[in-house]
Amino acid sequence: MNRVSVSSAAAVFVKSLLVASLAFAGAAQAQHAAAPAAAKPDAAKGATLYDGGDNVRGLPACVSCHGANGNSSIAVNPKLSSQIEAYTHKQLVDFTTPNRQHPVMTTYAKMLTEEEKRNIAAYLATQKTKPGAAKNKDTVELGRKIYRGGIAEKGVAACASCHGAAGAGIPVQYPRLAGQQQDYTLAQLVSFKNGTRNNSPQMTALSQRMSEAEMKAVADYIAGLR
Repeated sequence: MNRVSVSSAAAVFVKSLLVASLAFAGAAQAQHAAAPAAAKPDAAKGATLYDGGDNVRGLPACVSCHGANGNSSIAVNPKLSSQIEAYTHKQLVDFTTPNRQHPVMTTYAKMLTEEEKRNIAAYLATQKTKPGAAKNKDTVELGRKIYRGGIAEKGVAACASCHGAAGAGIPVQYPRLAGQQQDYTLAQLVSFKNGTRNNSPQMTALSQRMSEAEMKAVADYIAGLR
């Protein structure tokens, strides 16, 4: 009798576990199915926020620093037009973390919702970049050599291998550089080198192997890419 009772109890217990497991799996599948898909970025809303800001929140218009259509005319402020959408979004997110701190952008990025970050990134990706130009004729050849061929003796890879021969970048992975402000590009290379910008291990490693003269030369060359 005892053997029968124990066996019956064990069978009931196993059956209960099986039912509970199936119920849990079903609930998990239902929850997953019910999860809403991420909303598609709205470039029109991004344009409105970029051009007008939000006075209620004290959020200034992006255009005031980065120019109409993302074509900044201020040397230290980057051009944002034509930038790869995923890259712009990532930078706006990174500004809210210790990896990329900025006295202005960190404050404003924290004021933006995730949806707004994506909308602005989508808008800027559709805007055309006004061509820039290299300014220093004495270093343009050095800049060209570094951009296209790297610095083999220092283990510096060619910029073109990641950012493209014309500086158009590679979607999702690497940003567009073509036409970017010389002063801004140089400032970012310096920031990567000294560790104040820490959101790209590749760029941190490469910049630490470059001299200031090499950085200036490649930054100037990049400005003339189109």
